[in-house]
Amino acid sequence: MLEGRIVRLEPLSAEHEEGLWLASRDARTWRWLSVVQPRTRDEWTGWMRQALEAAEAGTEIPFVTIRQEAIVGSTRFLALRPEHRSLEIGWTWLHPSAWGTGANAEAKLLQLRYAFDTLGCRRVELKTDALNERARAALEGIGATFEGIHRKHMLVRDGESRDSAWYSILDDEWPAARAHLERRLAAT
Repeated sequence: MLEGRIVRLEPLSAEHEEGLWLASRDARTWRWLSVVQPRTRDEWTGWMRQALEAAEAGTEIPFVTIRQEAIVGSTRFLALRPEHRSLEIGWTWLHPSAWGTGANAEAKLLQLRYAFDTLGCRRVELKTDALNERARAALEGIGATFEGIHRKHMLVRDGESRDSAWYSILDDEWPAARAHLERRLAAT
C-alpha cells in the first residue's frame, strides 16, 4: 500500500470490484482510455479479471485509488522492465469528483517515489492520447518531460487510431520533480 495525505493506493483485489464499478460509471472517466467503458456487470468483471490476471502474471501492478475512504479510481505500473530499471505509469483514471483535488498529483508522487526510491528505476514513462490536453497538462504539471508524439501508435476503443504523447521522468530529474510535486501538494 502507498499512502499519502489525500489518497492511498491499495493493490487491486477482487474485494474492490463493487467500489470500482461505482466509481467507473461516469462516461467522462473513460473518454481517453484505450478501451470502451464497461457498461454491464459482465463487462466490468472482464475488466477486473484482466487487471487481476496481469497482476498475477507479474506483467502489471494495478492499484485502487482511495480518497476519504471512497474508491475514486485506479492506476497501474505496467511495461515492467526490471532488467532496464524502467516502468510505465498508466491506466490511470479517476471519477470526476476527484478531479482537481490533488488526488492525481499525489497518486503520481506516491508511484514515482516507489519507482525511484524503492525499485531503483532509472526511467518512468507516462503516455496519453495526444489529443488529451487535460492529461498532457497534468503530466507536464508533475514535472514529466515531453518526448514526442508516436503517430498511429495504437488502435483503441474498437479500432480508433490514436497518436500517443510520450513523457518521462529520469532518475536524475526525480529530485527536482519530487520537490515540485511536494510543494504543489502542500498548497492543496
